[in-house]
Amino acid sequence: MPDHDVDSWEPLRSELAADVGRVSDRLRSMSQARLEGQVGPGNDDLPSWGTRAQAGRGMATRLSEVAASLESAADGEPPQGLRGMPELNVFAVGDQVAVGGHDLLAALELVAPDTEVRFEHPRPARDAVEHAQRLLADLRRRL
Repeated sequence: MPDHDVDSWEPLRSELAADVGRVSDRLRSMSQARLEGQVGPGNDDLPSWGTRAQAGRGMATRLSEVAASLESAADGEPPQGLRGMPELNVFAVGDQVAVGGHDLLAALELVAPDTEVRFEHPRPARDAVEHAQRLLADLRRRL
């Protein structure tokens, strides 16, 4: 159980919360044409997202899956399958990012950054969260 007197997740928690808010707000403000438009290409380390709506849904899914891996580690259980985001109307994608981000931010309360989690492969929780945050920051820049 993490020591709640010291937030060992700062400043990552603040960066993640800010980017979740920025990306979800940006997606919520877009027209249907913009949401259905293509996101710029990725590079070797980052994905090619497809449309802005697909990118948002994919990011929301990623955030929720990392949250699930932290929750499983806190329970001492193996991950119980992947959480996907349903393919809703494109106008819901901003809310989906907000939900996935909220899930992950809440899961940070459950484990310390050095807790081993199983997400793709065993690694420290901080690594999984930092990777998700880098993807989110990349998406924010390309929206």
